[in-house]
Amino acid sequence: MSTIMTKDKEVLEEKEMNRKKVKVQSKRRKSTREKVVDVIVFVLLLAGALIMLFPLIYMILCSFMTKNQILSGSLTLIPDPVLIGKYSEVLSKGSFFNGILNTVKVEIPVLLIGGFTSSLSAFAFAKMNFRGKNGLFLALLATIMIPFAVVMIPQYVLFTKLGWTNSLLPLIVPGCFGNVSMIFFLRQNLYSIPNDLMDAAKLDGCGYFRTYWMIFLPLMKGALGTQLVLWFMGIWNDYLAPTIFLRSEKLWTLQVVIRSFNSYYAIQSDYALIMAASVIAMIPTLVLFFIFQRVIVESIAISGIK
Repeated sequence: MSTIMTKDKEVLEEKEMNRKKVKVQSKRRKSTREKVVDVIVFVLLLAGALIMLFPLIYMILCSFMTKNQILSGSLTLIPDPVLIGKYSEVLSKGSFFNGILNTVKVEIPVLLIGGFTSSLSAFAFAKMNFRGKNGLFLALLATIMIPFAVVMIPQYVLFTKLGWTNSLLPLIVPGCFGNVSMIFFLRQNLYSIPNDLMDAAKLDGCGYFRTYWMIFLPLMKGALGTQLVLWFMGIWNDYLAPTIFLRSEKLWTLQVVIRSFNSYYAIQSDYALIMAASVIAMIPTLVLFFIFQRVIVESIAISGIK
């Protein structure tokens, strides 16, 4: 009996060993398959990233090329020789700096006043209770679906009757009343803050504005800063509205100045200068994005929970 029992134990142990070997082999096979899949996905994503970045990289390289090299008809990526004079030529033009100054004149009041009104509206929609709040917010949110091309002619007629055309007021005044996308984003962010703070502020005798200013505004400064950075990029790269409302060359914003470079220097085939101007104009937005990239992604992820 003892020998039979020992044999049975040996058989069971062998079966368990075989099962463990099969499991280990299957795990190894799965891990190798997963590695192959990961490599394939990485290669595809890398190829897609290079395809997306190629126009940007080629624009930067063209700013260092000669006119003959750009117009040679063959795709050349390495400048030969490397010319940096186009950047100094762009910076020496007064119209380029004037365009930057006009853009900054639009940026500062819109971001300061528009950021304040947007955060105040988001606080009202998120933490205050009043009749028709949801309907009013849905009506406000529906305006996002209206493209600027639909309203640009009525706006032009309105601003012409007000005498605002050929000035920076059409670019500044509407933005000071807030940004619908920012209101929606901040409202979602405020929903993650508990309402107990609102009740505690009421018990301490705080009014709505003081509650907003002292408690909720500091708590949503990360989300507000993210939206201000994105709004800065939108104003900095805005082309259509300044083209419609600004006629005087002294009032042109940066993107309109670059458009004038394109229409003037393209005739002379001086594409390197146009590319250099575009690269310089792109630097502030790229720097801001890379500095606040982590904050932007985290804020959008947090606000997307609700």
